[in-house]
Amino acid sequence: MKTKNIFELDPERLATTDEHGNRVYLYPEDVKGIWQQRRKIFYWFLILLYLILPWFYINGKPALMIDIVKHEFTLLGYTLYGVQPILFFLLVASGLFFIAFMTSLFGRIWCGWACPQTVFIQSIFMKVEALIEGKARQRRELDKAPWSFNKIFRRSLKWFVFTIISLHIAHTLVGYFVGPRELLKITMSSPTENWGVFVATMIMTTIFLLDFGWFREQFCIIACPYGRMQSVVMDENSLVIAYDVKRGEPRRGSEGVQRSDEGDCINCYNCVKVCPTGIDIRRGTQLECIACTQCIDACDDIMTKLKKPTGLISYKSENELKGKPRKVITARSGVYVAISIALVSLFIFFFNASTKLSLVFLRSQNPYQVIEAGQTVVNHFTLKISHQGAEKFKVSFKVQDPELDKQIEIVTPVKPTVVDMPEKKFVIFFKFDPKILVHGTRKAVIDVIDLETKQIITSKEVVLVGPTN
Repeated sequence: MKTKNIFELDPERLATTDEHGNRVYLYPEDVKGIWQQRRKIFYWFLILLYLILPWFYINGKPALMIDIVKHEFTLLGYTLYGVQPILFFLLVASGLFFIAFMTSLFGRIWCGWACPQTVFIQSIFMKVEALIEGKARQRRELDKAPWSFNKIFRRSLKWFVFTIISLHIAHTLVGYFVGPRELLKITMSSPTENWGVFVATMIMTTIFLLDFGWFREQFCIIACPYGRMQSVVMDENSLVIAYDVKRGEPRRGSEGVQRSDEGDCINCYNCVKVCPTGIDIRRGTQLECIACTQCIDACDDIMTKLKKPTGLISYKSENELKGKPRKVITARSGVYVAISIALVSLFIFFFNASTKLSLVFLRSQNPYQVIEAGQTVVNHFTLKISHQGAEKFKVSFKVQDPELDKQIEIVTPVKPTVVDMPEKKFVIFFKFDPKILVHGTRKAVIDVIDLETKQIITSKEVVLVGPTN
């Protein structure tokens, strides 16, 4: 099939594959413009946040840390211990529905503005590649050129720098799980002393190196599920990177079209040349589009030079392209945000419940003992007290019913009982007169009292047992 331009894409296949299914490497050209400046500022904000956040310590712990070994999750000085599965599920589910809500409003804003894949590749890896191998045309020619000292040197230097960058990204990620100070100590010691951390770091380094340095747009096109999800959550009111067909068509050079009848598109292919996933945005919304806005800046630059209005390619909804008003909040987006709010509310509810003391009475193998010539019954329990957070409590135990409280003695190893760990176990005895039993059992509600505030923190029912006669 003959084409007028090397950037004219085949309508039957991806731009990253040839007629035999082999990969075609892309060489997106550099672009300048207002959207590129905005993304550059935001990208570097995210990168610096990622690199610096673990090094900020609050209350002696990193600002963000997920300690899998100790089952601790620390965020901005607050630590959760042994996070309950329901909390993890609600957090992930609410995040997914929030992303769905944002996608229904702004399209693939995550891909273009916040995805680590896009951020690291466009801010660091492609800049390093351009610095070492040259601009897009020079990189294309270098690829086609036979192997020489110049090519080997440039390729080796590029992958060496890529490796250093990937190592740093991987080490920072590991720092979120073991703590940056601890990781610094580990890196100064022999790998044999910390094989698990060393192997995990090397695996992640390899993944980052191959993905950001080689696989690149193939991950977005082949592996990422978000691109396929967008067709479900987006509608005609969602903002997308769109080409204004009414204004742009027919393009310059179209067969049988007079110059006076041509649209504003001059068929310069600049929008194709700068695309990091190799699509022609003029063909409409496509799965491969990551909403990076580079085609907007490329087209606006041409329109400015031609002294025509910018915005031939811009953020627009399908309704706006058809001349209809855009609804910001639709029934679809309303459902997404409602579900997200509901899940966040449940998360807050369960989280608040998890920060309170939780009591579990575990009865010993012998249900009860009778002492003092049958005048006293003793019930032996192991009490497990657990709670989220790092708060410490000094507590005492009291039977809620005033009458029963006079007849039941609660014995603990130490008074007052100090709860200074996420989970604490100790023995507790209940001594009482068997006369309080009804058919050998009696339920009693035990209040846990904070000795500093004199307030009841929580209550738990326990069943006391003894002889039936």
